[in-house]
Amino acid sequence: METLLDVKNLRVDLPTPNGMLHAVRGIDLQVQRGEMLCLVGESGCGKSMTSLALMGLLPRKAIRSADHIRFDGIDLQTLPERKVAALRGARMSMVFQEPMTALNPSYTLGDQLCEALRAHRKVSMAQARERAVYLLERAGVPQAADRLRQYPHQLSGGLRQRVVIAMALMCEPDLIIADEPTTALDVTIQAQILRLIRELQKEFGTAVVFITHDLGVVARIADRVAVMYAGEVVETAPVAEMFARPSHPYTRGLLNCIPVRGKTLPGSHLQAIPGVVPSLVGEVQGCAFANRCPQVQAACSSSVPYVALSGQHAVRCVALASNPILAEAA
Repeated sequence: METLLDVKNLRVDLPTPNGMLHAVRGIDLQVQRGEMLCLVGESGCGKSMTSLALMGLLPRKAIRSADHIRFDGIDLQTLPERKVAALRGARMSMVFQEPMTALNPSYTLGDQLCEALRAHRKVSMAQARERAVYLLERAGVPQAADRLRQYPHQLSGGLRQRVVIAMALMCEPDLIIADEPTTALDVTIQAQILRLIRELQKEFGTAVVFITHDLGVVARIADRVAVMYAGEVVETAPVAEMFARPSHPYTRGLLNCIPVRGKTLPGSHLQAIPGVVPSLVGEVQGCAFANRCPQVQAACSSSVPYVALSGQHAVRCVALASNPILAEAA
């Protein structure tokens, strides 16, 4: 498959009164055309900051650096802002976590959908409205033509999220970054939105970076998974291999926290990962998971290698690097 997005050593630093906060610490990512990559990890691990860095939407004081951020062979770091803005929305789109804040309450849905297309394509208002109606219908919005005259507050949360997804598809982008798009929705609507995203992704051949902390969602929709912890990617693997053979101690800890039907007894205590995430203010030496890891060793306080277990399965772990037998069994 052809690589659409190639990110090497991405870092995001935020100045704070207590020192520099290293929110994203040397991330490497690759996304293939038409692939669904799930970026997973607990809250505060840097998932959303990574997505904003890729889209060029970081806070003004944030400092982004990378060896390269290549989108379809173009290094986004070397482009002037006007050219990045031309790509953003046209070939790279984003579905935000909270649809009420993603949509402007002062404008109708039709105005916002049509603006997304007309800002990048030379089309008439009639053509833009026709495209908007088509995508709203594909997104499962009933009475799509009438909705164009409505304002965001007149729609439910689930319908607003469908509108945001339709807006992201207006220019037929090559890449969509979906930042926890189902978090604010109830379980039934969440299942509908997940099915919709997967169907639209296959129909339009769009690559998707889907950000979530829900491993159940990952199991349903992912082709490949990247697990983040404390601003780093600690494991990447195809989704089936990730669940069958989790190798990083943090990944195993996350999976062990999930209750299993038939095995987890009613009223029993759920497992948890002991300890807390370290502060990312100042330099973090060695493995950030060392203070919570059952396999910790002295070498974990130094640099942590990225170990390739198979073609697409890699883990950032000293224990696996120093013990080939353990790596083979992981």
